[in-house]
Amino acid sequence: MNDMTTNLATYSVVLTYSAMAVYVIAFIAFALDVAKRSGNVAAAADGAGAPQASTAERTVATVQGGTVVLEKVSQSSDGGSVRRGGTRFERVGMAMTILALVLHVGSIVLRGIAADRVPWGNMFEFSLTGTGLIILIFLLVQLWQNLKFLGVFITGLTIILLGIATVNYWVPVVPLQPALQSYWLVIHVFVAIAGTGFFALGAGLAVSQLVQTYRQGRSTSGKLRFMETLPDADRLEVLTYRVILVGFVLWTFTLIAGAIWAERAWGRYWGWDTKEVWTFIIWVVYAGYIHARATRGWRGARSSWLALIGFAAVMFNFSVVNVFFKGLHSYSGL
Repeated sequence: MNDMTTNLATYSVVLTYSAMAVYVIAFIAFALDVAKRSGNVAAAADGAGAPQASTAERTVATVQGGTVVLEKVSQSSDGGSVRRGGTRFERVGMAMTILALVLHVGSIVLRGIAADRVPWGNMFEFSLTGTGLIILIFLLVQLWQNLKFLGVFITGLTIILLGIATVNYWVPVVPLQPALQSYWLVIHVFVAIAGTGFFALGAGLAVSQLVQTYRQGRSTSGKLRFMETLPDADRLEVLTYRVILVGFVLWTFTLIAGAIWAERAWGRYWGWDTKEVWTFIIWVVYAGYIHARATRGWRGARSSWLALIGFAAVMFNFSVVNVFFKGLHSYSGL
């Protein structure tokens, strides 16, 4: 490994730690946004609010894409009003998440240039690229649906996964093993990462749905007030299903592409390797989730629990299976 490769790999690590630091700021901002939402709802419930004079501000609730959004409205001197979306902390959280992603992408690119290949040939690189794609999917989904309330979950998950990867899985840049020297590495693994990103988003929505169901089904006066600014439990369950459906399509392609790659690399489509088995188990769990919801009427909490079981299987596959199980895919735990 020459000096340039070493330097690029080092700069990649520096950018990774920088991105993690900014993600922490984003996480704190999203957490403060949750607290601010709770305070706004409590103030509205108690009848407390700022005077609505000519230059006063007041908090109003609006519905945007099925989500109840608390907004500050500034009353102008002529009786008009200027509406600003979201809270200040939410806007800071989104801005810091975008900045962190820029640093994150920089670390991925430098790692790829240093390795002279796609940067997902081992556990560290997979975690680095995978968490970046999770954040990217979270940001892009905002164009379809306001899911900024998942910022705490997504940034928190990213910080944990990146931290574990940098501490436990970092390895110097090394050439790919022969079995990985294929264009299928680009196709198969990238689609798997994308599917994981949608499954992560679905897991966040499933957790929100369970909390909302608990709040709506019990007397929680004074507790979980911020949940009043989120969609109701039924809407959250529908959003969970739609997001997971995209992930399932990508995972189905992952399973098929993996079989084709296995035939090219080892001369068989299926060999009951541990990694192959768990990939299929994940597919079965999510297929069962979609089938049960569509034909058996599994809605609400039961549906969300099944979605979380699927995501737990995904995390088990990309952590425990990669690291502790021996097999033809054991190189992915390097």
